[in-house]
Amino acid sequence: MKIIIFGATGMVGQGVLRECLLDAGVSSVLAVGRSATGQQHPKLQELVHKDLLDFSSVEDRLSGYDACFFCLGVSAAGLNEQQYRRVTYDLTIAIAKVLLRLNPAMTFIYVSGAGTDSTERGRMMWARVKGETENALLQMPFRAACMFRPAYIQPLHGIKTKTRWYAAFYAVMAPLFPLWKVLLPKYVTTTECIGRAMLKVARQGAEKRILENQDINSICA
Repeated sequence: MKIIIFGATGMVGQGVLRECLLDAGVSSVLAVGRSATGQQHPKLQELVHKDLLDFSSVEDRLSGYDACFFCLGVSAAGLNEQQYRRVTYDLTIAIAKVLLRLNPAMTFIYVSGAGTDSTERGRMMWARVKGETENALLQMPFRAACMFRPAYIQPLHGIKTKTRWYAAFYAVMAPLFPLWKVLLPKYVTTTECIGRAMLKVARQGAEKRILENQDINSICA
């Protein structure tokens, strides 16, 4: 299986990349982003591309893939709806359209988030935009499209977030994670579990097209 990962330098993307490189059934991984991952591995290729809204000059490097794991995203904190929509909806859909044209038999897996609003009419701006993005992806004729909605994600294996205040939060939460996992199993997961669940869905499909946190944990168990 050949996989493209967008957002491989982020916390979730790092975890997904790790699981892909460890999986014997994955023959190659292309990490696409504005910056390099800094990793080296026989399976790993990188495409550092500054303008993620225009791949016309490098389209030849984006064809021949079985799955895309889309882990690219930003926090809505400090952004208005137009700004957040541009980097959440506009960017994602533009990339998905290119990949669909080049890889019509591809499985596209999108990391959204718990609380996403599929009606697109709720009060939370980020949830509406995420819902609009999910709905647009689900209407595209990929071989399969699946939305992942994790809640609290615990980074494992030395993976760290690039956001300073998130890093401080995770440092505090890490010792408590085993307790949260027992008390709140529906609301916590890990970077490892997300990566493994993505690989399983890419291979075997999923009963649901929208997977909540509990569904993700069940798949990777």
